[in-house]
Amino acid sequence: MPSPGRIARIFALWTLTCWLLIGLPIAPVVRGGWLTIAALAVLGAAPLAVLLRGFVQRRTPSAATRLFVLRPFWYVQLALPLLAIASALGMLAGLFVAAPLVAGRWTLALAGALLVLIALVGYVGSRQLVTRHFVAEHPALPDALDGLRVVQLSDLHVGPHTSRGFLARIVEATHAAAPDLIAITGDQVDDHAPDVMHFADAFRALRAPLGVFAIPGNHDVYAGWPAVRDGLSAMGLEVLVNDAVPRTRGDTTFWVAGTGDPAAKGQPGAATGHSAPDPMRTLARVPAGAFHIVLAHNPALWPALAQRGVPLTLSGHTHYGQFAIPQLGWSLASPFLTHAMGSHRDGDALLYINPGTNSWGLPLRIGALPEVTVITLRRGGAHPQFVRAGTA
Repeated sequence: MPSPGRIARIFALWTLTCWLLIGLPIAPVVRGGWLTIAALAVLGAAPLAVLLRGFVQRRTPSAATRLFVLRPFWYVQLALPLLAIASALGMLAGLFVAAPLVAGRWTLALAGALLVLIALVGYVGSRQLVTRHFVAEHPALPDALDGLRVVQLSDLHVGPHTSRGFLARIVEATHAAAPDLIAITGDQVDDHAPDVMHFADAFRALRAPLGVFAIPGNHDVYAGWPAVRDGLSAMGLEVLVNDAVPRTRGDTTFWVAGTGDPAAKGQPGAATGHSAPDPMRTLARVPAGAFHIVLAHNPALWPALAQRGVPLTLSGHTHYGQFAIPQLGWSLASPFLTHAMGSHRDGDALLYINPGTNSWGLPLRIGALPEVTVITLRRGGAHPQFVRAGTA
């Protein structure tokens, strides 16, 4: 991992380039000219010192720091390159009419207004919790499991700054679905191990007859998985890492399994399987022919699981980039991942990717609303398939 000094130098060069492009058209018309631009650049970059100091000192940022220092910082870092590109394109276009600075100012104004609109719409979307119902049909489903209802939550990213009202709505929606089993598919905390206390306060009341299960996500690993795992276990969750446990419904025993996360590869403890993914170990206890559900935070693990005959895998991780066009099956995550959103089938194997039940970084979601997923298992069909059953 790059040193804090190297990160600071790269960041300084990046920031200087962006502000130069933004400043060229507006410096002649703002009071103070380049001094004002320089002051804005320093103000926008100042939170990096807080980030680096916390990283070096392993200090957990407070709710106020996350809300009023770090969150505005991330908004600025998102906007800077977009405004710089808009300014550059405007000035280039303005060369054709001998007015590059005027054209640059107009494009900056339009881009700025668009970004504000996106931020407002995205914030509203991040608070619009939806419950989506699916039927997962599978011809190999045992009769006793027909009608089994699983609620999936994912990517909750809980910290001291997370709205307690929003988390209470998640608990209410989960219990309203009357699940037989609850699966929390990773990224429980917001990057810091002590955040697990806030997660426990919010979700300790979750109950389901067949259990409430959790697995590690990459942010749980970054936070320090041993401490996060201890906190999750202490609140009564069944934590699965490359392991499976049996559950009985009627006269049938089925298995719930959970993998580790790829972020743990190469970290201390990975060699002994503490949190790095190991599909063979994950399924080692599952008897041949037994129906099983696997929780795997990163959908990149699904091909290996599908090859091993896993009937149903539940994943998260992608957030759908927190910006998606569902009608086109596209999201900001799509260019980077083979399986980025929605449901997928490979032979007799099914995968569902939850878009996240909360947000990470910025409270901004467009076309990828935070979701409580309700999956009802049904026996039937010539081939396994997901059928959309409604949204609430």
